[in-house]
Amino acid sequence: MSIEIETRLDYWFERPADVLLQIEAAAIPEQMVETSRLDISPTEHFARVPSQDMIGERIWLRVEGRLLVDYRARVTIARAVTDCLSLPIIPPHQLPGETVQYLMASRYCPSDQFQPFVEAEFGGIDDGAKVIAMRDWIAGHFAYVPGASDAETTALDTFVKRQGICRDYAHVMIVLARAAGIPARIASVYAPGVEPPDFHAVAEVFIGGAWHLVDATGMAREGDMVKIGIGRDAADIAFLTAFGNARMNAQSVQVRLR
Repeated sequence: MSIEIETRLDYWFERPADVLLQIEAAAIPEQMVETSRLDISPTEHFARVPSQDMIGERIWLRVEGRLLVDYRARVTIARAVTDCLSLPIIPPHQLPGETVQYLMASRYCPSDQFQPFVEAEFGGIDDGAKVIAMRDWIAGHFAYVPGASDAETTALDTFVKRQGICRDYAHVMIVLARAAGIPARIASVYAPGVEPPDFHAVAEVFIGGAWHLVDATGMAREGDMVKIGIGRDAADIAFLTAFGNARMNAQSVQVRLR
């Protein structure tokens, strides 16, 4: 299965600013980048650096004035999709070292505050069925409401309001999993069927000895997602982080199955 991606960004920087860009599909074994083209308007500085856990790349830019970015790619998904339902939860003391950081609370995911709720709501469910139960609980108790959250909204805020967008759904899924002793992280992805079309955020949980993408919004399927990058929470996967004032003129994301 191939996914075609077209992303355009148009931003204005009144003064010189450093910008960290993360929009390209990651070149990793679970997905093959067949073609890729990135056009960026002239900048003072351009440098590629590895993203979190070496999944994908970020680009450092030094920008003043108008920044235009045009990214196009075709990616073939080679991910082995497994039903999580019967996969075992790995006890914390047996987890690979690289997964341990994803058990801990982070800026937007205060998972330590969710342990009593998780034990009461999901304590009697074993293995991957617990992950599915968490995903379905979020889907059944939250409303997808654009504009319901902002850059400061945490998983706890979303849990109280019971509404949000994809990053909020992912944050709640992450805190529930971490509170149950399951490593969980956030993934930025391209996926067909996302409404409105945009960069999409989902959770990724470590069960059965591997990472599995989980979308509590129900908009994206694991086998159709193109991974851009991963992190502890949304702070690590922003498509554009500006160290200075930025104004968005326009942006668009189009993702199609081919």
